[in-house]
Amino acid sequence: MILIVAQSLMAQSQESFANLAEKISPSVVNITTSTTVAGRTGPQGIVPEGSPFEDFFREFQDRNGQGDRPRRSSALGSGFVISEDGFIVTNNHVIEGADEIMIEFFEGFELPAEIVGTDPNTDIALLKVESETPLQFVNFGDSDTARVGDWVMAMGNPLGQGFSVSAGIVSARNRALSGTYDDYIQTDAAINRGNSGGPLFNMDGDVIGVNTAILSPNGGSIGIGFSMASNVVTRVVDQLQEFGETRRGWLGVRIQDVTDDVAEALGLAAAKGALVSDVPEGPAMEAGMQAGDVIVSFDGREVEDTRGLVRQVGNTQVGKAVRVVVNRDGATQTLLVTLGRREEAESAVPASQPGPEEEEAPMSMDLMGLTLSPLTAEIREQLELPESAKGLAVMDVDETSEAFEKGLRAGDVITEAGQAQVLALTDLEERISEAQEAGRKSILLLVRRAGDPRFVALSIQDDN
Repeated sequence: MILIVAQSLMAQSQESFANLAEKISPSVVNITTSTTVAGRTGPQGIVPEGSPFEDFFREFQDRNGQGDRPRRSSALGSGFVISEDGFIVTNNHVIEGADEIMIEFFEGFELPAEIVGTDPNTDIALLKVESETPLQFVNFGDSDTARVGDWVMAMGNPLGQGFSVSAGIVSARNRALSGTYDDYIQTDAAINRGNSGGPLFNMDGDVIGVNTAILSPNGGSIGIGFSMASNVVTRVVDQLQEFGETRRGWLGVRIQDVTDDVAEALGLAAAKGALVSDVPEGPAMEAGMQAGDVIVSFDGREVEDTRGLVRQVGNTQVGKAVRVVVNRDGATQTLLVTLGRREEAESAVPASQPGPEEEEAPMSMDLMGLTLSPLTAEIREQLELPESAKGLAVMDVDETSEAFEKGLRAGDVITEAGQAQVLALTDLEERISEAQEAGRKSILLLVRRAGDPRFVALSIQDDN
């Protein structure tokens, strides 16, 4: 009897999403981008130089009029209107490298859009359209109030099928997948390619997340989707609206987590805080911070670990003087640090020049059933990637491997492994070795296909 009553109450509490969908649909948009891709000088596809198929592919291109002429490449995504005067939020990877951006509205009309600003770190972009009439828009909600088990609804343009709605629940909170400022909401609402940049709504019709990535063995939704939390997005959007760029606080230290043995050696009561491993020239050095200090409080808030500190600092206003409490030699000290700007500090780092070791590095390698190669100008051209694309290109996949079974294919690009960027083959080898030393049986890869990201876990037990 109790079970029947409970089921009845659940059915009554969420009988239909129709009213909510009808209310907010006009604020959700489909995004189509167009990019001019330079004509290829070589054969289409990934064909090794000197291959017997090289001439065949070149002749095929010539017969079809492709040759060296520039071509137009298009991509689809989603977004949502956040103001009646035409500001639109989407994912950065949806519009990255686009020459033209066209916004299709629920009512059927289209408007061209311009890029206001982008933030690759959180994969957020802000667009602007000009409309003669006020546009319907949605508000951001407080993602911190979302609880595991709450109903949510995703909207967007999955697989190019047009406006579509899917529903599910919040499966997990505070997921950190690959970026410094990550705060993902995990949901089982169906998210597929084309949903990127679309909104995740709570039942009040407020946006609590921006749909960004999926974890999938085959490229389709299996009920593990990730939406960047709205409390991260709103800070980014506010800065993009005001400045056209992000302006994050910068402390100027290198840090690592405090482990149990480090806490014991330093005489700390608990393994909390951020251990300062280096203090280069910058705000922290000017304030007197030293290597070996343990940051336990920042601007009045306790520091749990390095990830928490990085997010706290990044979300603090540039130029603000903050009190930083450190544990030094068993006693606490308070330092007053005037924060710099992270973007300026990062741009000031000189680009490394390729040395002899880099020049002699192997151009391809077989790992985990994958034949991998660093991205070169030629490979970027073959895969129709922007010059800014970084990572390792999948040149071939062993059809008997776990990688093939989980959906990896030639043309995919691995940008991160073990939550760290990979630019060279040695980077991936190091990430695998670190995972093995840590006792892990698999490594999480961030894979991009046609710009869309997804996470794939591959076994590393048999790799040396």
